[in-house]
Amino acid sequence: ERLRSGDLLGANVTVPHKVAVMRLVDRPDALAERVGAVNTVVNRNGLLEATNTDVAGILRTFEGAQVPLAGKQIALIGAGGAARAVVVAMRQAGAARVTIVNRTQARAEELAPLGGDELDLRFAPLDPSDPTFRSTFDSADVVVQSTSVGMRHGPAEHDSPVPDDAIGEGQVAFDLVYVPEATPFLRNASEHGAVAIGGLDMLVHQGAASFELWTGRKAPLEVMFQAARAALAERERSTPGSGSEDTGPGTSGAADSTGGA
Repeated sequence: ERLRSGDLLGANVTVPHKVAVMRLVDRPDALAERVGAVNTVVNRNGLLEATNTDVAGILRTFEGAQVPLAGKQIALIGAGGAARAVVVAMRQAGAARVTIVNRTQARAEELAPLGGDELDLRFAPLDPSDPTFRSTFDSADVVVQSTSVGMRHGPAEHDSPVPDDAIGEGQVAFDLVYVPEATPFLRNASEHGAVAIGGLDMLVHQGAASFELWTGRKAPLEVMFQAARAALAERERSTPGSGSEDTGPGTSGAADSTGGA
């Protein structure tokens, strides 16, 4: 109700509320409906519109890194909520193929409708002993890691979901985890010659897309990157041993009518 009152421009929504919020807003857009989750609510004179800027965050991250996606083959590790936004982003970018690598095929197949007619969506087991696993990574131009493996203070913070040598020279590795900035997955990929992109880039870019929807102004990206790094450093200092970091993209908060958050 506070969002409708007029003193707030909108809010960001983070896990585990992204799906539930869909039922509470007045007008989720087509992108939110496709992804099946909302991360940004915009107050339009008391009418609550909603969208998903995680998709924009992913696309802007690759644009900023000068990594083209059109016609590329993508290996996507994981089939959870964050993976949904990745599939939609790759479809929008014109990727040729996305192979979802997951422990259970049934969970991965739930993402099949997101590919539409344009995207060749396939599945492979998250099992290094399976021949399909190795061929998926050997043929991938880009590998996206969307699970919580490697998250600071998480149960698998020292692990990577794939063998150390699964990704190498000529490939791009992108991890949605942003604490730490260099996860074991990214360190291994970089050491084997791959381009490594951390989740902080997506965190900031999705926030910038939300900011622009709220204010109608271009987001101050450099300031936002500095603030994000400072906030994460402070969190590390103030909550040693905590497991509270979100692994998926997005922050939580509300933007007031002055454009603050």
